[in-house]
Amino acid sequence: MHIPVLLKETVDALAVKPGGVYIDGTLGRAGHACEILARAGTGAVLVGIDRDTQALAESAERLKAFPSARVKVVHGCHGDLARIVRDEGIGEVDGILLDLGVSSPQLDEPERGFSFRGDGPLDMRMDRSRGLTAAELVATADEAALTDLFRTLGEEPNARRIARAIVWERTGHPLATTIQLAELVEKTVGRRGAHHPATRVFQALRMAVNDEVGELERALEGGLGLLKSGGRFAVITFESITDRIVKKFFAAHAGRMVSLQQGGERWEGILPRVRLAARHAVTAGEEELSVNPRSRSAKLRVAERV
Repeated sequence: MHIPVLLKETVDALAVKPGGVYIDGTLGRAGHACEILARAGTGAVLVGIDRDTQALAESAERLKAFPSARVKVVHGCHGDLARIVRDEGIGEVDGILLDLGVSSPQLDEPERGFSFRGDGPLDMRMDRSRGLTAAELVATADEAALTDLFRTLGEEPNARRIARAIVWERTGHPLATTIQLAELVEKTVGRRGAHHPATRVFQALRMAVNDEVGELERALEGGLGLLKSGGRFAVITFESITDRIVKKFFAAHAGRMVSLQQGGERWEGILPRVRLAARHAVTAGEEELSVNPRSRSAKLRVAERV
């Protein structure tokens, strides 16, 4: 079962208004969306976006519990949320949520290829109707490209060794399954510590296959322009890479006051301007961690348009 991460903290941070307009750019199984609608009540508007058609079908059923709200479920990418919202005829919104990364159902279904806990095809596409699979990426990228991918998106210290091993292995044995790749990485770099040595490689491939960095950057830029004054943007991340992107983006728009030589001061930053709703990222408490260990790496950052 998928347990929405930081549920109370996130919806509290959005400061949901009665009858408000909200965008859930990563709808998933609609855990956060249901709580938003429960608080927003009669007349609320919610647009839920997801690339996973299976998740959309399940969330659409759950959202039928809110007949007094205007709910629209859209198959698409959160990077396109600004266009999707405009296409729905919606102007400014009261809040936007992004819950990034991979969901528990995706991880737990071997046929999706996100995890090496069970053997399955090396797929990793959140939208299985389009795009290269992880197997196709591993089969076609050269050593330099794989090294860069594992280093930048996985922060993998053994990136070159693993890339070289993949290129060597695939000449005679195509890497088509999750277990094949995980075993090759373990054989190449050994196993030390609690985490499987293929963890960072799988993260890098998943992020590359789904263009997660590009989608996030487009969603941040497009979403901020949709917010009303006082509207809030909440983003939950699970990797240090995406958390840094969100932190840097919000900080740039929050700006700072700079003292002037001639006296006084002025604001320096990128428009539109925001206020950070919390100085530091919000993380899961002990109670949530005991119920949902996967929430350990979750970080919530929230900005309010001013």
